[in-house]
Amino acid sequence: MASKKGMKKWKIWVLAFSPLLVVILALLMAGLGLFGTLPGFEELEDPTYSRATLIYSADGKVLGRYYVQNRTTVTYDQISPKLIDALVATEDARFYEHSGIDARAMMRAVGKLGRDGGGSTITQQLAKILFHGQDQSGGKAGRLLQKLKEWVIAAKLERTYTKQEIVTMYLNAADFGHEIFGIQTASKVFFDKKPADLDYQEAAMLVGMLKAPSMYSPVRNEKSKERCRLRRNTVLEQMVKYGKIDDATAEKYKKMPLTKSEGKMYERIQRNQYGMGDQAAYFLSELKKDLTTWCKEHRKANGEPYDLHRDGLRIYTTIDSKMQQYAEDAAKEWMAQLQAQFFKTKKGNKNGPFPRNLSTEEIEKKMRADMKSSDRWRNGKKAGLSESEIEKSFHEKTDMKVFSWKGYRDTVMTPWDSLMYYKFFLQCGMMSMETHSGFVRAWVGGIDYRNFKFDHVRAAQRQVGSTFKPIVYSMAMQEHLSPCMQVPNIQVCIDNWCPKNSGSYKEGQMISLQEGLANSINWISAYLMKQYGPTATLKFAEKLGIDVSDIEPVPAICLGTPDITVYEMVGAINTFANKGIHVKPQYLLRIEDKNGNLLEEFYPQRNEALDEQAAYLTIQLMKGVTQGTGGRLRSRYKFTWPVAGKTGTTQNNSDGWFIGTTPDITTGVWVGGEDRQIRFASTAYGQGANMALPIWALYMLKVYNDGQLKYNHGDFAKPRGELSVETNCGEYRSDVLEQNNYNASDDFDNLFEK
Repeated sequence: MASKKGMKKWKIWVLAFSPLLVVILALLMAGLGLFGTLPGFEELEDPTYSRATLIYSADGKVLGRYYVQNRTTVTYDQISPKLIDALVATEDARFYEHSGIDARAMMRAVGKLGRDGGGSTITQQLAKILFHGQDQSGGKAGRLLQKLKEWVIAAKLERTYTKQEIVTMYLNAADFGHEIFGIQTASKVFFDKKPADLDYQEAAMLVGMLKAPSMYSPVRNEKSKERCRLRRNTVLEQMVKYGKIDDATAEKYKKMPLTKSEGKMYERIQRNQYGMGDQAAYFLSELKKDLTTWCKEHRKANGEPYDLHRDGLRIYTTIDSKMQQYAEDAAKEWMAQLQAQFFKTKKGNKNGPFPRNLSTEEIEKKMRADMKSSDRWRNGKKAGLSESEIEKSFHEKTDMKVFSWKGYRDTVMTPWDSLMYYKFFLQCGMMSMETHSGFVRAWVGGIDYRNFKFDHVRAAQRQVGSTFKPIVYSMAMQEHLSPCMQVPNIQVCIDNWCPKNSGSYKEGQMISLQEGLANSINWISAYLMKQYGPTATLKFAEKLGIDVSDIEPVPAICLGTPDITVYEMVGAINTFANKGIHVKPQYLLRIEDKNGNLLEEFYPQRNEALDEQAAYLTIQLMKGVTQGTGGRLRSRYKFTWPVAGKTGTTQNNSDGWFIGTTPDITTGVWVGGEDRQIRFASTAYGQGANMALPIWALYMLKVYNDGQLKYNHGDFAKPRGELSVETNCGEYRSDVLEQNNYNASDDFDNLFEK
């Protein structure tokens, strides 16, 4: 009888402990590598995960990141104890007691064959993130095998690191959804805080999201928001259960909303998904093109090319974060007002943002082109949908957030209607560079990168209008003609081309070149073009940094018919303020590896485009613009300091420009519709002086009123030696000129062969 009882007890013991024995045996086999390779000691000493490339401003601020996983690491003392308490209480209450494997949880996991709910410790979760990812393939057996490997790696991690190091590594590696990795990024994106500054509510929400980031998203949709709130409350209850906070504290934070401003949280999430910080999104997008090329052309010590998204490069740029903010603020302030003007002028227009005389067929063609280039269309194609199925989806109403100048707003509309809605928005491009160094200090490529990704500084070529005229006038200054020289203001024809003036300023009279440029008189520009010709003009423009390869040498270029980028035009006009030396706008200083080792340094590219006196005389011509088409710079904006500039307005008001230079800074602004048909009907609204000049003025007032920037507020320096011509037109005297008694030197083209 006793023997039978003993046998029964033995069977019970076998049944009870055989799973444990199986697990121990499996662990030994996994540790020996019989189920596949495991990370070695060196890997455990330095577990590698993709490191984001960081882009720095000239004043040391992080402008943005390029990454596979946007991750910035922090140390243990940079993490709030509230966050660590929330994590341990929720994810691994016995974290400080076990050695990487929780025996109770292990038995539970065996029983569930590795399914969710297997009770992984924080150390096991870290092992999974670092060395296995989120692969759940292979069925029950595969999940159990993965679990065994996690246990072995967890045990090794515990022998290699302290508990503080493990919890820090885990939080640095954790996935919070929305392409947010690591507690530093999560704290910044969700709450605009550092991890050390999180309160209990914020800590609980972030820890709660770890279970299933998409399911518990605080912004994805109403259901996920509610799940996020309930999950946060569960974390707070766990903290009460394990003595980290009392009931009163938990109840206090349960009543709090998930965020003080869902709109701002959503905007930060959007910026993060594009790798952008709070500033310079368009600049970062354009810079990425250059860096991608650089990475392909340069190799690491192991012979592999650099990976912009994984190697943790450090990129140092010339952008000044303060000036960048001033530029973005100025653009935002004026574009919001200008957009209101545009909406008002289009009210009641059956064609929406398009001109009233545009046919329905033409509008349909443009809209269909936009539809087929949209993300929604591309995603539908990737999903294997037919074109008819995708197009049908564009006419089905759906919930969406849309951009407005008053912030994102929730609405219900069809994707087709959203395309038309976004067509209404005017765009801008703006670049500001230091005159002598050539360093680009601010770059605004559009009004909102999240919705309008096309850059209007370097990527967009737009008709430049009268901003090209100083280039034509400077050719006369190179011949040392005076800005005060009198020429006849009569119509000029070159072959069959006979341009008209936009106004009737002193028609038929003798006027100075300075008056001609200040009032943007087409006949005077045509007069100069007749002297020098389009071929010589384009050769000169090329020396100023303009790509002329696609510009046809026709007389009309003197009125600004070519399409040129803001980047090139600002660099060209800057040459006049820089004493005739063209310096290519520079925005990249150096590239370092993740350890701070210098990989490459970049230097300004310079060439002499015209002599110092000619450059100075061109500046004197352009200073007159503030008494002409750019007069509101003084009258409305009270910009009292010396400035030389030029407005530009193109045919049908499709483009408005203003480029202005001071002794230390040259800044150019373009404004117009994404589509050239999107424009003001009235030149009163659509001229460069109304569309672009205000942004320049608002920006430069901020810059000049900032004493810390220490830019020169004085006048342009005169060239060395005596000027060979008079620049004070009040004292200028000249013989009466007949229309045909002046001809440029026959060998003017030789000036451009240097």
